[in-house]
Amino acid sequence: MDKKLIKTGITQGDINGIGYEVILKTFADERMTELCTPIIYGSHKIALHYEKTMELPPLSFKIINRAEDAHVGKVNIINCVNKDIEPEISKSTHEAGKAAYAALEAAVADMKRGALDVLVTAPVNKYNINSESFHFPGHTEYLEEYFGKNGTSRSLMILLNDHLRVALVTGHIPVAEIKNRLTQQGIMDKLLVFSAALKQDFGIIRPRIAVLALNPHAGDKGLLGEEEETMIAPAIREAEKRGVVAFGPYAADGFFGSRAYLRFDGVLAMYHDQGLAPFKALTMDNGVNYTAGLPIVRTSPAHGTAYDIAGQNKASEKSFRQAVYVAMDVYRNRQNHREITANPLQKQYVSKGADNVKLDLTKEDSGE
Repeated sequence: MDKKLIKTGITQGDINGIGYEVILKTFADERMTELCTPIIYGSHKIALHYEKTMELPPLSFKIINRAEDAHVGKVNIINCVNKDIEPEISKSTHEAGKAAYAALEAAVADMKRGALDVLVTAPVNKYNINSESFHFPGHTEYLEEYFGKNGTSRSLMILLNDHLRVALVTGHIPVAEIKNRLTQQGIMDKLLVFSAALKQDFGIIRPRIAVLALNPHAGDKGLLGEEEETMIAPAIREAEKRGVVAFGPYAADGFFGSRAYLRFDGVLAMYHDQGLAPFKALTMDNGVNYTAGLPIVRTSPAHGTAYDIAGQNKASEKSFRQAVYVAMDVYRNRQNHREITANPLQKQYVSKGADNVKLDLTKEDSGE
């Protein structure tokens, strides 16, 4: 397999948060450029501002105009925001939102034309980035519209570390809308995407998925809600008919409290905080957000803009560095999966009507 350095696009995120701090700290370790070729989409001027403000080790940036011009072994940067913009550290501003979107738009355009191998996004502020151009609740939904192949590829948000992978049926929606958004078909679809991602993106041959209940105590047989019996359990059964190995539904509190997640390859939660609150309580520092189900590889750190500590040299780069590692791992796992599944064996059709058994390998597999 090709061991080339993976060309890694990195978006600056919100210029007033901790995005530049975690990016600069990550690539201060020279070993990182021995593993990948980073290309930051943002502002060389703002990067230098954060270096100076926080007295971080200076990086030798290479300013380039196109991803194709990236220098191996160097930290490359493409200027794609207004050169006059200045960071207002710890503040949510309209200008910061415009800068975040400009960097994301440039990086995604390069991903679309194949100039990048993977994408790692620094955190954005979901409020200030919204505009007529960006009308999405987050990166996941934006990327699904951009790369979803007219609705045939559906995204799935997965938060992960070395011991836990949590995926969500519903994502960035108000709590009041969760029940109305959940359907048996929707849950089954997420199970199919999750299982496929665990196989091709993480190299798990036969992944085991735990499915969480919606209601307390898994509904207590209808006493506290009927969704487990009328929606979630039937979705699990239908997914199993399609080859998914799924179990549940499990009451979320006991499931995480008993550390039952250690017995599974993935956990499917019904809504955002049900899955992410315990995940972040267990593993905030090295958690990674991964967007599964799309033809591209995109990761981000599990934390947000962290305005409260921005510019103070207090942010840990562990989650961002892990996001870079996961992106590279998934990229290589997908390559491996494509190679080993490129030429599957045909079914063998046996004729038993004659004295000599004959194999007919000329028939097409009908899929039945």
